[in-house]
Amino acid sequence: MTELLSPGYVGHRAPRPRRPLVEEVDGSLTCVAIRPITHDVVSFDLLLPDDAVLAHAPGQYLTFTFEVGGQPMERCYTLSSAPPVPGHQPEVVTITVKRTPDGPVSAWLHDHLRVGDRVRAVGPFGEFSHTRHPAARYLFLSAGSGITPLMSMTRALGETADPADVVFVHSARTPADIVFRDELARIAERADRSVTVLCEGDAPGEAWTGVRGRLTAEALLAAAPDLLEREVFTCGPPAYMEAVRETLDLLGVDPSRRHEESFRLGALTRESADPELTGERHRIELRRTGRTIECDGSATVLEAALEAGVSLPSSCEEGACGTCKATLLEGRVDMQHAGGIRPREIQAGKFLPCCSKPLDDLVIDA
Repeated sequence: MTELLSPGYVGHRAPRPRRPLVEEVDGSLTCVAIRPITHDVVSFDLLLPDDAVLAHAPGQYLTFTFEVGGQPMERCYTLSSAPPVPGHQPEVVTITVKRTPDGPVSAWLHDHLRVGDRVRAVGPFGEFSHTRHPAARYLFLSAGSGITPLMSMTRALGETADPADVVFVHSARTPADIVFRDELARIAERADRSVTVLCEGDAPGEAWTGVRGRLTAEALLAAAPDLLEREVFTCGPPAYMEAVRETLDLLGVDPSRRHEESFRLGALTRESADPELTGERHRIELRRTGRTIECDGSATVLEAALEAGVSLPSSCEEGACGTCKATLLEGRVDMQHAGGIRPREIQAGKFLPCCSKPLDDLVIDA
């Protein structure tokens, strides 16, 4: 009996029951672990209701609603964890959050979210995934916490034993700011993986001995001489994204092989909601609020509501996060979304006001 009780003995261990697989979540997730990644980056492991497993594409994100200072705030966070695949059934989904000086939500998460707390999430959303653009060779470009979707893709490629060749180029301010530093080092040991980390400067107590400076055409060509033949995925702060676009343009990378992820979070302002008017007007009835507004054919429903002083929930403002999702009771819209709504939701009459322009008079359940 001693052998049967030994932790190393597995011959008679009961097989672990298979957990339910779900394609979406719309409810409370429980925080079950908090792990520091750098001095200002933390990973939160979240458990789905009923111990379910979320079937998501690597690189997709969830839209969260947090109660911060008594006010609900929505934010999109990419899942840094790999999705379930045959032989790999992760117990949790993970978001990896960087504290930003002007970010009330990221500060709240770092300072107040504790193991056992629940947070509301909806999703997954997004088309930024290597599974949407399968290739034999990839180039992953990231900066700061923009590494999270690309790490999810890299982990997924590893879990599925995908033979694709990956060049991963990550930019950080200092060695202390390298997110997933140890894991990047382990990834670099694989023959079909190449990892280059660029740091702009040194960290207290550590001089950087790798590639220094920001990403340039020269640095990119050194890391991936065959970049014209690779599928390119980029995520990072706006200034970084713009610099990468300019560099890829300079090097002649085919735009059809370039894929980006970014979130423009924050409230839309009246100044930004100023489209060129066409003169074609449509009436929009907001059924629950009892308001009726007008919308020019060139404006989105969200822009028209804002101009009329009506507040509708919104976050990314570009059809990506699904925060503004509403039910269209009557009428037709031209919706140009970026993955923030599913086909079955559209069939059920849902739409995204932030990226929808009216084609008729509308009645909305809002």
